[in-house]
Amino acid sequence: MLPIILALDTKEIEQAKAWIRASSNSINHFKIGLEFYLKHGSEGIKKLQNDYELELFLDLKLYDIPNTVKGAVESVAALSPKFLTVHASGGEKMIKAAVNALPNGSITGVTVLTSFSEDDFSKIGLKSNISETSKNWAQIALSAGATSLVCSPFEASELRKLSNTAVLITPGVRVDGDDNADQVRVMTPKGALSEGANFVVIGRSITSLWDGSDKKMREKIDQIARSLE
Repeated sequence: MLPIILALDTKEIEQAKAWIRASSNSINHFKIGLEFYLKHGSEGIKKLQNDYELELFLDLKLYDIPNTVKGAVESVAALSPKFLTVHASGGEKMIKAAVNALPNGSITGVTVLTSFSEDDFSKIGLKSNISETSKNWAQIALSAGATSLVCSPFEASELRKLSNTAVLITPGVRVDGDDNADQVRVMTPKGALSEGANFVVIGRSITSLWDGSDKKMREKIDQIARSLE
């Protein structure tokens, strides 16, 4: 299987099922985020799991006081997510609460979002740049028990130095010629993996080609596979 997490960025269950079917020969990790979860909740994810075997990357980016995050993680633990995201900026206590509530899955610390440019990020008022902030938040997350991290490909090599065992997941990945859309810090899949990522998250570059049949999506996945050789 390819080291790709396919982003199922849709509100529709049947559309998500079609994308899983079209890609399941080459991809077995799938990201479900707020767009889908806020409409269908756990029951919607169970409908996908009933029809397909999939490794679930549940991208809820939890951020709240520790007790609230603990309860939120407990609420989705029955879905058996392989990866469940929390904001690494939530701090050690929050992340520890999440880790303790998901003993059979990987709490995934999200560092700086790939939609930020350095200029955008500086306006938040933090003293450090994206690279230094990502390293700081990643170290906090790992120390609190997170076993995976989300970062842009540009921070992956530095975060890899923090841990040989942490799973690094990089969004902000585009094949040459694809539209960057709302992503700013982007790299090719091969580039991201060479920087130390274990998985790349790809969504619209693949799913936008859906036209009612599997052919174009599968051709795009094959193109990406060849680019990794």
